[in-house]
Amino acid sequence: MSRLVVVSNRVPIPDKTGAAPAGGLAVALEAALQERGGLWLGWSGQTSETDEPGPLRTETLGPITYALTDLTRTDVDEYYFGFANRVLWPICHYRLDLAEYARREMAGYFRVNRFFAERLAPLLQPDDVIWIHDYHLIPLAGELRRMGFKNRIGFFLHIPWPPADILLAMPVHEEIMRSLSQYDLVGFQTDHDLENFLGCLKREGMGQALDEGRIQTEDRIFRGGVYSIGIETSAFAEFAEKAAGNPTVRRTKRSIEDRKLIIGVDRLDYSKGLTQRIDAFERFVVGYPAYHGKVTFLQITPKSRSEVPEYEAMQRALAEQAGRVNGSIGAVDWVPIRYINRSIARPVLAGLYRLARVGLVTPLRDGMNLVAKEYIAAQDPEDPGVLVLSRFAGAARSMKGALLVNPYDVEGIAHALSRALAMPLDERKDRWRVSMDDLLANDVTRWCDDFLRDLG
Repeated sequence: MSRLVVVSNRVPIPDKTGAAPAGGLAVALEAALQERGGLWLGWSGQTSETDEPGPLRTETLGPITYALTDLTRTDVDEYYFGFANRVLWPICHYRLDLAEYARREMAGYFRVNRFFAERLAPLLQPDDVIWIHDYHLIPLAGELRRMGFKNRIGFFLHIPWPPADILLAMPVHEEIMRSLSQYDLVGFQTDHDLENFLGCLKREGMGQALDEGRIQTEDRIFRGGVYSIGIETSAFAEFAEKAAGNPTVRRTKRSIEDRKLIIGVDRLDYSKGLTQRIDAFERFVVGYPAYHGKVTFLQITPKSRSEVPEYEAMQRALAEQAGRVNGSIGAVDWVPIRYINRSIARPVLAGLYRLARVGLVTPLRDGMNLVAKEYIAAQDPEDPGVLVLSRFAGAARSMKGALLVNPYDVEGIAHALSRALAMPLDERKDRWRVSMDDLLANDVTRWCDDFLRDLG
């Protein structure tokens, strides 16, 4: 069996026992690497104090070698904070108004991808199967091809792919499209993303779809496919059941008394629809006065990319918005919104999911959104909560038991909250069962196996 080589922007550093940090993606990829033997390479998250990134650091644990490289401050500013997160991220999330293109940062993005290729090249073997992840590393296969590598190379995009009218506004869209054509298999989260990708190729006259997922470009044929990422469903369900007894979860349950809990969990980002969500909750409480003092909305939003000024401003604005709503509709003995701006330990989070009557997941645009899937997996089968889900999240393509909403429609979300909280037990069970069956059939291990089977 061929060795598997995984490349991602960051590498989950094993702890002293050799276990990767908790999380579905890390669990699945580590399992695949354990089975095949392999290498996982990426950025250490550290910046060097000089203009040189320093040597590659490797650590072998069992059949897996973890290879980490530092980057220079210039690299991080141009490649990561610059082109990846100020151009590709907003473009792929349909936010042309937030894209800030600079030629210097574009050059840094391609330069760092070339650097990753140079770090990876001495470690590669002729029959290695290479799996590259996400928008940070789109050009990596092209760099490896230019160095003469003919290995099977796959790419998976964890975020959405936009339609042609949006992508073509990016000055280097042709270079990005040509970079993707250098892979043997390009995987997307949903059929909509794949359709958008094919539409971009057709609009620019750069390629066309053939049969069986094959795509013809000027100089080669490669494949595109849909591989909707899942979670470790059964394990997370067991985890959540045990987490219900966590001391923090138990204290939270006591503190909300007999109120119904609505929970939202999102990394701080403009794509998550957080301001609209808070507006919708306020509209719900005002429009449905019977719930005044009877519900608590817990929004957990860890900081994200705080070095980027726009994200720091967003953090302040959300805190002010939550404070305004609490001051406007709260009471002496009732704080309607609990806004937490830090990470919560996974055992606590799983228990909070199980405690919540409603999971409120309303991104403006999301590749998949695993919070939606974790919320469903965490529910008590005998008394499950209801998922209120944005129709613009990739998860909406398969989670048929959710109440789908338009995240821009605050009245519609308010109505869905009322419906979810009033929903009878039998309907809640039926809706949960439909979504849970899908999660069990399409967990993260199947996602990993399906992609590697098709790549191989």
